[in-house]
Amino acid sequence: MIQTILLKKRPKGKPTLSDFEFLKEEKDLNIKEGELLLETTYISVDPYLRGRMSDAKSYVPPFEVGKPITSGIVAKVIASKNSKFKEGDFVSGMMDWKTLQISKGEGLLKVDKDLAPLSAYLGILGMTGLTAYCGLTQIGQPKAKETLVVSGAAGAVGSVVGQIGKILGLYVVGIAGTDEKVEMLTSQFGFDHAINYNTTKDMGTALKTACPKGIDIYFDNVGGPISDAVLFNINKYARMIICGAISVYNNTEIPKSISVQPFLVKNSALMQGFIVSNYSEKFPEAMKNLSTWLAEGKLNYTETVVNGFENTPQAFLDLFEGKNKGKMIVKV
Repeated sequence: MIQTILLKKRPKGKPTLSDFEFLKEEKDLNIKEGELLLETTYISVDPYLRGRMSDAKSYVPPFEVGKPITSGIVAKVIASKNSKFKEGDFVSGMMDWKTLQISKGEGLLKVDKDLAPLSAYLGILGMTGLTAYCGLTQIGQPKAKETLVVSGAAGAVGSVVGQIGKILGLYVVGIAGTDEKVEMLTSQFGFDHAINYNTTKDMGTALKTACPKGIDIYFDNVGGPISDAVLFNINKYARMIICGAISVYNNTEIPKSISVQPFLVKNSALMQGFIVSNYSEKFPEAMKNLSTWLAEGKLNYTETVVNGFENTPQAFLDLFEGKNKGKMIVKV
């Protein structure tokens, strides 16, 4: 039995379970020369997938209605006629939301379950870690003793950004949505200070108090009013790294926001968006440092693991309710 999750229809506003369709098929999967049969082990669900569910122009093609959704996956090689992979290997890469699938091996990377837990290759040793490292180091250009603010700080990318900031000698402030997450940022991830945006009436004042020397680097995962408040506290030559905007992904109208241009001009500040593939030449450096820091105990990570292939769509929806701490992963 092969199970597949398809995009049934394009969401209008916030996605719902009715936007997904399950397909079950009884068929033999016979591999040809150069192919391998993969059994899905872990599935990554990420906010950016929402963008691919619409047909708006973006940096990657949209998902096709009636076709499988794809994301980062760790899978086990069940059978192989490809000389690069053998039965029993584990691989990571972009794959369909299927319990079993055939691949030619293109874009797949062998992962070592003895070096780190397999799920880590979808998180801190995968695109999550690479995104955090490359965004902060390449756009943020951090210097010791500067102040870094991270929104969505208890999420997969944000929690890694803050820890890298501490390793590089920065003063780090995180923004999250519950007292539990705020506590986690300071106790588990070593942030210097954290703010609960849901219980903070004046974010601008809260940031001014938390960042007495102003803000030099802002790693933005959320957009919206939180990011507007940051602008009032940036220093001269501040760098604002735009990684995501989860607060507005489900909007059906253009969101109202303050004009950023006066803040950028007045402070000679930089605001730059990015996708991780922009810095692919930095991936070896990033992986070397991330794996070293992880082995040395300088990096911690947390995961929200949902069990069951059938729960993948709900795990994705839960991202927009802030139900994840760290990386959201489905264990098949």
